Amino acid sequence: MRKIRSIAPGRTCLFGDHQDYLGLPVIACAIDRDIELNAIQNTTNVFNLNMLDINEVRIININETFPELNPRDYFASSLRVLRRHGCIPNVGYDITITGTIPINSGTSSSSALLIAWINFLITAFGVDEEITPEFIALMGYTSEVLEHGEPGGMMDHYSISMGNIVHINTQEPFRCSIIGTELKGLIIGVSGVPKETIGLIGEIKNNALMAIDIVKQNYKDFDLNTTEIDDLKKYCNFLPDRLIPYFEAAIKNHQYTILALKEFQKSSLDLKKIGELMNGHHAVLRDLLKITVPKIDAMIKAALNSGAYGAKIVGSGGGGCIVVIAEPEKQEQVVQSILEAGAKEAYVVGVDPGARIVQSN
Repeated sequence: MRKIRSIAPGRTCLFGDHQDYLGLPVIACAIDRDIELNAIQNTTNVFNLNMLDINEVRIININETFPELNPRDYFASSLRVLRRHGCIPNVGYDITITGTIPINSGTSSSSALLIAWINFLITAFGVDEEITPEFIALMGYTSEVLEHGEPGGMMDHYSISMGNIVHINTQEPFRCSIIGTELKGLIIGVSGVPKETIGLIGEIKNNALMAIDIVKQNYKDFDLNTTEIDDLKKYCNFLPDRLIPYFEAAIKNHQYTILALKEFQKSSLDLKKIGELMNGHHAVLRDLLKITVPKIDAMIKAALNSGAYGAKIVGSGGGGCIVVIAEPEKQEQVVQSILEAGAKEAYVVGVDPGARIVQSN
C-alpha cells in the first residue's frame, strides 16, 4: 500500500500584518513548527482523517464533489478546487494528522494543515499543471479565501508553501520572492488567548477599503503603494474621524515593511534595526488598529525589558502570539521573561524550508 508523508510549517509575519488584502507587500517567515500528515492507502473509497491533537475523526468519500460548503471546511473546499485542476481521487487513504503548531495562536496552524492536505492530494492523484510551491500556495489561497468568501490574504499560503523568509508583493503583477534563508534570534510567545480571525479581519479590511475609496474619490491618481507618511494630513482631511486610524495604519505599516525590506536586502542583517522597525510596526497595530489584548502587551513589555530588540503581535490579533527578535545569546532569558509575564508557551524558532513531501512510496 502506498504511503505518503506530507509536512507543512507554521509561519510568522515579520512585517505587513493587515496589509496583503489591501494589495500591499508582506514580509513573512516559515518557522520550524509544523503539521504532519501521514497517509496509508486503503482498499476503500474514503479518506479516514484522524486528527490526534484535537481528538477528531473525519470521513470523506473520495467521490464527494461538495456542491455546498460548510463554513471553514477547507478539506472540502480544497477537494473541490483541485478537481477543477485534474486532481481526481480514485482510492482511499487512512490519514493521521499531528502537529507542533499551537492551534488558534496566530502561527497559521489551519493554513499549514490545508497546505499539507493539498500537497498530499496532489502527490497521490496528480494535477494537470506543473507542480511548484507557487501552485500549491495558489491552491491553498483559492481553497481557504476565495471558495469561502473569507476576508484574508495570501501571506499564509505562500510563506508556508515556499518556506524561508519571503517578500510577497500582492499588487499586480503578483510576485513572491525568497529574501532570506536564516534569521537568528527569533522567538515565538503564545498568549493562550484565542485570536479572533474572521470578524476582526473583516472589520479592519472593510474600514481600510472604505477610507481608501473616499480618498480615491477626491484624488483620482491616489496610489496606496506610493503614498508616504508625509502625505497623511492631506488625505485625512477628506476622511471621517472613525476611518482615519485605518487609513493611517495602512500607510505607516507599508512604510515599515519597505524599510525592513531594505534591511533584508543588505549583505549583513542588523538585528537591532529589524527590532526597531518591528517595534514601530507593533505600535501601529496596538494604537491605531487596536488589535492587542492585555496579556499580549505584558508579554511584549517583558521581552523588551529583558533585552530583546523588538517584538510585535502576529496576524489578525485579538489574542494569539507575538514574534520577538533578540541576540541569540539572550534568547533563553527573553523566553523566560515572556513565560513569567503569563504566556502559555514561549520558544526559540528557526527558519523552515517550506511545505514538502518527505515520503512517497
